[in-house]
Amino acid sequence: MKKQDCGNTGCTADSCPTGDCSSAKPKSMLEKTHELNRITKVIGVVSGKGGVGKSLVTSMLAVSLRRKGYKVGILDADITGPSIPKMFGVSKKASGGEFGIYPERTHNDIKIMSINLLLDDVESPVIWRGPLIGNMVKQFWTDVIWGDLDFLFFDMPPGTGDVPLTVFQSVPVNGIVVVTSPQDLVSMIVKKAYNMANSMHIPILGIVENMSWVECPDCGKRISLYGTSRLDEIAGEMDIPVMGRMPIRPSLADLCDKGEIEKFDNEDLADAAERLEVFLLQSKETEMELDA
Repeated sequence: MKKQDCGNTGCTADSCPTGDCSSAKPKSMLEKTHELNRITKVIGVVSGKGGVGKSLVTSMLAVSLRRKGYKVGILDADITGPSIPKMFGVSKKASGGEFGIYPERTHNDIKIMSINLLLDDVESPVIWRGPLIGNMVKQFWTDVIWGDLDFLFFDMPPGTGDVPLTVFQSVPVNGIVVVTSPQDLVSMIVKKAYNMANSMHIPILGIVENMSWVECPDCGKRISLYGTSRLDEIAGEMDIPVMGRMPIRPSLADLCDKGEIEKFDNEDLADAAERLEVFLLQSKETEMELDA
């Protein structure tokens, strides 16, 4: 027999006097993805501030895992500052059909969806308020036909505002990767992203430091433009693994400008990709054990 609400105003799981009403159980805010989708792992790539290379890290992780043979997609959740299509050289507009919206594919078959794939002019600013932006990101999850994916990366906007909150509440995110830089300011900013993820019960898979150093083209010496890194100290305080350190590479920036990010040939994020691969395989092993 279906339980009835007790009728008490403001009744919650903790305050219900009877403990026997349907309103005592908070309703899940998670949205189902499209019925044609089979997505194994949803990974959010976040940062506490802008300008640290979050989209670059997202793209490199996606490319690295695609090279390993996995099916990968990128959802560009940075609605007001989308950069994923440009980095991959994708300019064709996304198409819709009877069943939903189809993402575009990169040269190496990474599926991507971004607001820039829906705009007539990619240079037109998206001047929307927070709720509308959040709804668009949610629609990329519910209405886009991603199909079968091993990994779907959410390239999140910086900070802890409307969009990260919407994603964490509406999408079953399996884990996040935090992107940072070596500046002293970073300790506080990383902890903001860390504390938000913890409050939303999202596992933190690790941290990637970008712009760790630049190599002198003449002598090969590493120059720390932003001072000595405190990454190990910060990661140790929060008990999260360091997934990688990325130097400033002019050649990589050039590839991004040309839309050829899939041609990068460094191993800066090899460890990070391997950790995500292990994360995926462990979950599959667990599912097999439960099925058995």
